[in-house]
Amino acid sequence: MRQEHINQINKAVSAVATKECISHFYFVACGGSQAFMMPAQYIFDREISIPASIYTSNEFVHGMPKALGPQSVVITCSHSGNTPETVKATEVAREKGATTIALSHLEDSPLWKAAEYPIHYDWGKDADASDLNKAVLYSLIFRILNAVSPCEKYEKGISSVEHIHEVLEKAKVQYADTVKEWGKKYKRESLIYTMGSGACYGETYSFAICLLMEMQWIHSSCIHSGEYFHGPFEVTDYDVPFIIVKGLGATRSLDERAYNFCKKFCDSIMLVDCETFDMTGIAEEVREYFAPLVAGAVLRSLADVFAYERGHDLGVRRYMWKMDY
Repeated sequence: MRQEHINQINKAVSAVATKECISHFYFVACGGSQAFMMPAQYIFDREISIPASIYTSNEFVHGMPKALGPQSVVITCSHSGNTPETVKATEVAREKGATTIALSHLEDSPLWKAAEYPIHYDWGKDADASDLNKAVLYSLIFRILNAVSPCEKYEKGISSVEHIHEVLEKAKVQYADTVKEWGKKYKRESLIYTMGSGACYGETYSFAICLLMEMQWIHSSCIHSGEYFHGPFEVTDYDVPFIIVKGLGATRSLDERAYNFCKKFCDSIMLVDCETFDMTGIAEEVREYFAPLVAGAVLRSLADVFAYERGHDLGVRRYMWKMDY
């Protein structure tokens, strides 16, 4: 990880560490930026007793949590740093006295200026994965956890970030044939469901709403594995495609139950099983939390195959950035 990123992270963490009586952590963003912070909120819920919530930016602004105030820490994210709702959410949080931390690829953006503690991350094909948004976020959250409740586990989480790149590259090679085969076979599907839970739920949600719906114009819906049997499983049929992520740790049994039922009646499943990943370099104690980063790399590879097979570049939009909305 670049020293620039570490310096910015440490400055934000110092502000949190010296804050008295933190009452609430809020993770606030839109779309894929919100989804990529879902594992962070899950990790905080599992690891510390201070409440943590995740909000889509406009709801945070218009339905402001009553608990928001000087004892709050608000972490926001926008890739461009120009997302109006997220900029406004950061401004509102700061006006309420909360400590505001923002992640963005674009420095000196409106979001960058709105937050007290902006943090930059790299982006692009040539960037090392340990400098990308997810790695920078994980470095931030494990440092915050270690500041709030010092623990060897969190130290291992911090050091594990440096091994993300090689772990992700191995997973993409491991699943290369699967994503090519699946992408080619299901390139003309008009609807694809995704399913996951726990730390990995955010990745399945992001794949559905961003990579399939936004970037490929494929109808999709993300189903939480724990909710599958409470309505959604009635749509299961032999020709209904499902992408299922089986995570690690506490909620893996939810994913296994859903997958075991789904495969009885469906012939169109792509399974991403986090237990098959080679996670050498990632401490055993935190692999549950790092699994979504690896699963996300596999799913992104599938999106690239869809884009190629469908002749639909991931950057093509009908409405986004082209009109007022």
